[in-house]
Amino acid sequence: MARNGTAPLFSDTAAGTLRLIGYLALACVLMVVDQRGGWLARLRYAGALAVEPIYRLAALPAGLVQDARLALAERSGLTDENRRLREALLLAQARLNRLDAIADQNQRLKELLDVRHVLGMNVQLARLLDIDLDPFRHRIVLDAGARDSVAVGQVVIDAHGVMGQVVEVLPHMAVAMLITDPNHALPVTVERTGLRTVAYGTGAIDQLKLPNIPLSARVQVGDRLVTSGLGGRFPAGFPVGEIVQIGPDQAGMFAVAIARPAAALDRSGEVLLLHDLAEPVGPPAPVAPVGPPAQLAPAAAPAAAPGAPR
Repeated sequence: MARNGTAPLFSDTAAGTLRLIGYLALACVLMVVDQRGGWLARLRYAGALAVEPIYRLAALPAGLVQDARLALAERSGLTDENRRLREALLLAQARLNRLDAIADQNQRLKELLDVRHVLGMNVQLARLLDIDLDPFRHRIVLDAGARDSVAVGQVVIDAHGVMGQVVEVLPHMAVAMLITDPNHALPVTVERTGLRTVAYGTGAIDQLKLPNIPLSARVQVGDRLVTSGLGGRFPAGFPVGEIVQIGPDQAGMFAVAIARPAAALDRSGEVLLLHDLAEPVGPPAPVAPVGPPAQLAPAAAPAAAPGAPR
């Protein structure tokens, strides 16, 4: 019995059975026609277009959640990768700087070794522990002391020239006064003219002062200064500096020169300490007699015999 006055689709009556058979026959016809001719393709395509937005709308929340999860994961991965790359870059830069520093140090040591071979003197390598460049005090601290046979007065040089002299010795370190210290004076010679004078420290790391130069000395800018050896402290011939400025003093009776030190006073990391050469002990070595050549000696002997007839 149908409810609300509508006839059921399927019923036990003959009319209902005929209606079912008719629907099944129509369905079979439509399937055959669609299979053979594809007449319902447009209808299915139109139905798919109509249903597609519904599918997309239904899948939208899940897609948004998946995209958000992927974006978060990618952002986290990119952040971690960026951090690792920054750390690797900093490490590589630190290693590169260290390699540059080692290369510079090796170059300085090579220059010192070359100087040591050229000098042929008893020298000792020392490293700088500290440097004091106060305007009234120019001192450096070395890592060699009394236990390394360092003594007060030893000359300190680098690969370019004279740096100063040791003024204080401790068991494991020593303090040296630089030639630019206001209290330091160094006997020098102008290499071109042979003029002997004294170079005084000025308190500036790049200046030496040479006062009381005679106006007739013909000293000029560019002249090189070397140690004169006077006073017995600094051996002769070591580079000291180069004159960069010259002019008259206040009285106008002498010239005053300003020189730039040859040594890298503010850049050297390793230095050489000169040891005094040992004085010879004992009588001097015998000297070979000097006389005429051997081939002339027999001919000269008869002529020198006394009482020989002429």
